[in-house]
Amino acid sequence: MRTLVLASLLAHTVAFIPNNGLVRTSSLGESKADLENMAKKLNPLIGFYDPLNLTESALWGTSNEFTIGWLRHSEIKHGRVAMMAFVGYVVQSNWHFPWAMTLSGMAFPSTELSPPEQWDALPLASKMQIILFIGFLEFYSELSERPGSNAGQLHYTKRGVPGKFPTFDAIPHPVPFNLYDPFGFSKNMSDEMKERRLRAEINNGRLAQLGLIGFLCAQTIPGSVPALEGIVKPYSGEVMAPFSADFAF
Repeated sequence: MRTLVLASLLAHTVAFIPNNGLVRTSSLGESKADLENMAKKLNPLIGFYDPLNLTESALWGTSNEFTIGWLRHSEIKHGRVAMMAFVGYVVQSNWHFPWAMTLSGMAFPSTELSPPEQWDALPLASKMQIILFIGFLEFYSELSERPGSNAGQLHYTKRGVPGKFPTFDAIPHPVPFNLYDPFGFSKNMSDEMKERRLRAEINNGRLAQLGLIGFLCAQTIPGSVPALEGIVKPYSGEVMAPFSADFAF
């Protein structure tokens, strides 16, 4: 539930995708040269960094253009998830909803527990609701190039806009807000402003990924992050096994 609340607060970040500049939507798609140019704007000190030469590959036997689109979308999406997760980690460590979590009256996990321990303390039904909702968003995000209000929106691997989530207008049940620019902030925004906001979003997403990994390392490997010593509660569980508290493997 906290994930959904934070998502509603932070979802407006996905609106800052320009029509030109950093994200090209022409029939040519994006090239390695476009990424090199973008990298200099994102971080002039590091610049373009691709030690595995992924931008020159053709994953799964597809094209280089397909691969670059997939990598661009993947980075933007993972950055957004990491930003929400980082904020959620901080909030969950200091505050919880005061009302009951379930119809039976079960309270939300206490802040005496670390965020991973709070997840372990959730009933299996609550975990499944969260997983299924995220799964729906992931499935729906791939339904580009279909009839209805999203007609004409190309898939991100087919010269579409990386990071753009389809609208919910084609769903029979009315949905008040879309994930992509739910409040219409980008309608009158200049392309230059969108480009700056997108650069900020990418950099913030990268920083959030490092920050979240820092939290997880500090709580599972004592002394690995000296700056978080005594701040992050230790965790003896397995963060990569989300149902370990429910099933014995």
